[in-house]
Amino acid sequence: MPTVIRMPAVLASATEAAIQAWSVTEGQTIEVGDALADIETEKAVVEYAAEVAGTVGKLIAQPGDNLAVGAPIAIILAAGEVLEENASGDPEPTPQISPTEPLVAGSPSENPSPPDAVGAAQTIEPGTRVFASPIVRRLARERGLELGALTGTGPEGRIVRRDLENAPAAPSASVPVPAAPPAATQPARSASGFTDIPLTGMRRAIARRLTESKTTVPHFYVTAHLRVDRLFALRTEVNAAASRKVSVNDFVIKAVAGALVDVPAANAIWGGDHIRRFDGVDLAIAVAVEGGLLTPVLRRVDASSITDISASVAELAERARAGKLKQDELEGGSFSISNLGMYGVDEFSAILNPPQAGILAVSAAKQQPVVDDDRLVVGTVMTVTLSADHRVIDGAVAAEWMAAFTRRIEQPISLLL
Repeated sequence: MPTVIRMPAVLASATEAAIQAWSVTEGQTIEVGDALADIETEKAVVEYAAEVAGTVGKLIAQPGDNLAVGAPIAIILAAGEVLEENASGDPEPTPQISPTEPLVAGSPSENPSPPDAVGAAQTIEPGTRVFASPIVRRLARERGLELGALTGTGPEGRIVRRDLENAPAAPSASVPVPAAPPAATQPARSASGFTDIPLTGMRRAIARRLTESKTTVPHFYVTAHLRVDRLFALRTEVNAAASRKVSVNDFVIKAVAGALVDVPAANAIWGGDHIRRFDGVDLAIAVAVEGGLLTPVLRRVDASSITDISASVAELAERARAGKLKQDELEGGSFSISNLGMYGVDEFSAILNPPQAGILAVSAAKQQPVVDDDRLVVGTVMTVTLSADHRVIDGAVAAEWMAAFTRRIEQPISLLL
């Protein structure tokens, strides 16, 4: 039977998304993994890949259509099938539903907002109609941009997300402070005024997810201070011989993967009524993007070399900042890494990304006095803090994992073997 492709939940807790552009046409033959469309959400533009092979029978959704997660967007025909339509244009018989799972943890809200009208247009002034998806219109309002002043680069001149990204930021004027009533009824305000910054879709998503994590997941923390003198020396040797320069962060990623192999009980996620342990190590790497944070997933880090990790991280980070991550690059992962060392941070604790059970906060490596063979010397020390979900990882397991990570960092030659 024909297979209905439905709007995927390409990001955590997404309830709606829009087709930015189709990568296929009706009648085209596709294979599993072929790009079907660019899906636009409030947080990113994600390439959606085919999960079934066949022929594109019908493209139900059009570029700019804003649809609820789960709404039909296309019909794929198997070999020999023909799409029959009734008088209303609906396929006959009703095709089976493609078993598409959400790509990352999180479920749609119980009462999602109804989708806006398909191909909706926004009237800017009499006689002028500007076509843009509801998500683009919402983002434009949040950023204070006038759609009528933008040039659309989408199909038939439609304004798409990248047009907003390329538009100059609208000026934000400070709001003067009115005369304050008595202190008993009005909080004190700065005499210099204030500016209210509207929340973007990404900031709303971050606020919702992190509030949920911090209030529903039992976090606990384990901190260690690591000597990284040998690691720095090894990195210098590697960079002198390798065709690609590697960073301290690349070694940290490899050491995290190695420690998860050493302590498999930590390579797990919370499943509500079960704990799922993984055979390989997939790591989510926190990447700062304009207005927020994304965590693309690096696959099979345990089987990757340092130079492979370096190349993959750089490529993922570049596409994350450009809003060009693929669908499967935002799903999965058992553990996250957040590195603020480049900002000179001495120490911090990170918030878990459910259903993952661990995240490592990495701070700056700095010289300080240390005791070495009963002698006081100057050493390079890096502080790391593991945040763990106590439903999955007990204190002893967290301590065992931290000891394994410390060994690999302080004896870094193991990372190259």
